[in-house]
Amino acid sequence: MKTTTLEMFREELLATGGYRTADERRAPVRAKNGALTTARFTWNVARVFPLCALNEPFGLLDTAKWARFCFSCVQGAEKLGMNVALEGWKNREAHAGPVVYLCNHMSTFETILLPPILLTYGPFNVVVKSSLSHLPFLTKAAAHMGLVPVGRKSPKEDLLNILRTGTELIKAGNSFLIFPQGSREQVFSRRLYSSIGAKLAERAGASIVPIAVDTRCQPIRTKGLLKSVLKDFGPVDTSHDIRCACGEPIPCGKAKTMHEAAFDWMASKLESWGLPVER
Repeated sequence: MKTTTLEMFREELLATGGYRTADERRAPVRAKNGALTTARFTWNVARVFPLCALNEPFGLLDTAKWARFCFSCVQGAEKLGMNVALEGWKNREAHAGPVVYLCNHMSTFETILLPPILLTYGPFNVVVKSSLSHLPFLTKAAAHMGLVPVGRKSPKEDLLNILRTGTELIKAGNSFLIFPQGSREQVFSRRLYSSIGAKLAERAGASIVPIAVDTRCQPIRTKGLLKSVLKDFGPVDTSHDIRCACGEPIPCGKAKTMHEAAFDWMASKLESWGLPVER
């Protein structure tokens, strides 16, 4: 099979506002579920941050290389016979300037899938748990990639940090990505949906661009002996394709109004894909 390149991916994305794995660039038969398939899929996700950490000391890391490292997750999924489908990205292209991206959080996979997509439309920063950026050799690389760490011990302190840092970055021309659920959840629930992204958008005077992802192909581990060491990388199910949709920008206004509009769009899109939602 032929391999999709990042350049081909972006060319289709900009030309059509979407992307769909071509038959000739996907394995003709989906890989059988099991330990080997899970290991192959996980390798393309888990290796991104070590690669960034190794390149940083030599001055070789930039956002272009980060996007390339991340794009290996798309190539890996296609080699396992899975489809990767994007839609609605003309919505983002039509909106000039930085925005606040809000995305549901199902698995680790979307944190690797999104950078090559979002960087197509300009620089962006993303909120991550502080423990990730403090891994050995990764602190400088994380800062270079625009990761903004939060401790998750003090919600009030995290809110103030995101509002302050996020506003500065947006004013400087960077978009800002937030997963308002905070942690990875298979059910998109209003109860767990934070308004922090909408508050940032109101304060920074930015529009919100809602994103919905379907990455149920690799859920987190919730039980078993491997839960404590491999929680982020559950067993892969290749029968599920990977989907990512972009909604229309929500103009800057009152945080509550933007918050509700973003949730409603994301919930409706996820429901249309057959995913569970708690309204």
